Amino acid sequence: MDPPRFVIEPSEAESLAQKSGLTITQLLPTLVKSAQSLARPPISNYYVGAVALGSSGRIFFGANLEFPGLPLHHSVHAEQFLITNLSINNEPNPKYVAVSAAPCGHCRQFFQEIRGAPDIQILITGDSNSNNSPNGEIKTFETLSNLLPDRFGPFDLLDKTVPLLLEPRYNNLSLIIRNGGIKINSTNSISDELKLEALEAANLSHAPYSKCPSGVALMDSEGKVYKGSYMESAAYNPSLGPVQAAIVAYMVGGGGGYERIVAAVLVEKEEAAVRQELTARLVLQVISPNCEFKVFHCNSKS
Repeated sequence: MDPPRFVIEPSEAESLAQKSGLTITQLLPTLVKSAQSLARPPISNYYVGAVALGSSGRIFFGANLEFPGLPLHHSVHAEQFLITNLSINNEPNPKYVAVSAAPCGHCRQFFQEIRGAPDIQILITGDSNSNNSPNGEIKTFETLSNLLPDRFGPFDLLDKTVPLLLEPRYNNLSLIIRNGGIKINSTNSISDELKLEALEAANLSHAPYSKCPSGVALMDSEGKVYKGSYMESAAYNPSLGPVQAAIVAYMVGGGGGYERIVAAVLVEKEEAAVRQELTARLVLQVISPNCEFKVFHCNSKS
């Protein structure tokens, strides 16, 4: 069986639209049910799907994830999944988004980390996943600014030149070397590749508020590597941890069941004000108890 797909290339999107007699933007709400089917909500059994059209012409899927045995705030909302998918695939500018249910305040806030967020067009499909409301009215896209009119966002805290989420950045981090070796002992089962991928994820991390970038790299039983970067919100609480971002990358990459994750590395700053180690360890211990987990520390290059 082919793994589920989370990205549709422009040529296929155009073909699907033409076959359905729709424009690309009209196609989006028809794909929301497919996005919902990708969700993993074993606690709530409430399936949420989100679909975005990027400026590249690609279409991206997002779905909600829940982890039994963990507090609910460890969950990944569908819109967070969607934005992480955009980040993984270097898509800087989502133009239109269709969602199965109205985005919660948490997700409306997380969207604010994208430059031009107020102008993103949102369509809430509801249960029908069509362009028609139950009373027969045609549903239309509305700007995110209508859903969050008095927004608090990055530029309430940052200079306008600071790169935002989905924009290129490099945090200029390197692993700490002491006495000729990495500070924390590694084992042969943790490859140098995994360690360096986690460092790269930390270098791509969006952490302008805490200045505590971090990254996680996962390895599955086939030796494939998936990495995720910590992504902060100006409102703090909607921030997405690097282990959740890596789990999204694992799903987008066709990773399958969580039990297939056999190794993980976290890279973060030593003595950081915001530390991810305990949370990442807890999440991985619950979803894949046999996963080997290591932490390496980094600092800014001089």
